[in-house]
Amino acid sequence: MTYAPTDTPADAADRRAIAPVICYPPETLPKPPLELYRTARATALKTNEVLIPARDAQCFEVPAGHFFRISSVEGPQVGDLNLHNLNDVTERFYSGKTRALHGTHITTGERMWSSFPNMRPMATITEDTLGWYGIDDFGGSVHDVIGTRCDPYTGNLLAGTQYHHCCHSNLTRSLADHLGVPVDQAEPLVHDVLNVFMCTGFTRDTGQYFMKASPVRPGDYLEFFAEIDLLGNLSACPGGDCSSEHSSDAASCHPLLVEVFAPAQGTLEGWSSPSTNEYDRTHGRG
Repeated sequence: MTYAPTDTPADAADRRAIAPVICYPPETLPKPPLELYRTARATALKTNEVLIPARDAQCFEVPAGHFFRISSVEGPQVGDLNLHNLNDVTERFYSGKTRALHGTHITTGERMWSSFPNMRPMATITEDTLGWYGIDDFGGSVHDVIGTRCDPYTGNLLAGTQYHHCCHSNLTRSLADHLGVPVDQAEPLVHDVLNVFMCTGFTRDTGQYFMKASPVRPGDYLEFFAEIDLLGNLSACPGGDCSSEHSSDAASCHPLLVEVFAPAQGTLEGWSSPSTNEYDRTHGRG
């Protein structure tokens, strides 16, 4: 039988009422030792800081076993974060798989996972001062892994603009400068982001991605434990708190602060940096 596009089956309500099944139940994921991390963090000393200028990006390095904190310091501001393996920049944050494992937004105890074929934890969120926000009445929450990053290509497609200080371009320039390569070599390494402090969701009627004013305040922070040697790249989004628009100079924008902390010797006893994924990579041809 062939159905017309406008046909509604008699059992439509029953089909819609079928309960969903979680694709990747998190119960079997390796659990991070948060208490060990917090004990080590209590006596860790700051070794570096980087101030990310408004509407720009900067790279920073974090050795495995160290902590890094992203803070709002002057006013409400969201940031777009890329992570790479410091020793192999082709291993990078995989937002889609992180979303599949943890959900649309991530918080304390959840991890940023790396791309295939390595697929291992890159960083674990250890503290989140916006953890209180939860999910609001619009379906919005903070620290999303659903938005891709504002970029000049979409801006040109929708509005015919040539705007160069969107997050994609900021991250491209920053990575190019850090690696000492032209922007056309750095750009393919820029990837989908963790939208730090950004408040987002999907509309319930049309399923469209939305943003709203971030609840972030000066002094709020998101803190991570580096599971491997990391090259971070953070853009202070031109959307500011993303309450109105991005990819323009219209919004009020502020810098973001990145701080790196080294644990005292012996405080991470028993911890080791995760190895790459144990799948044999034969794909049925071995």
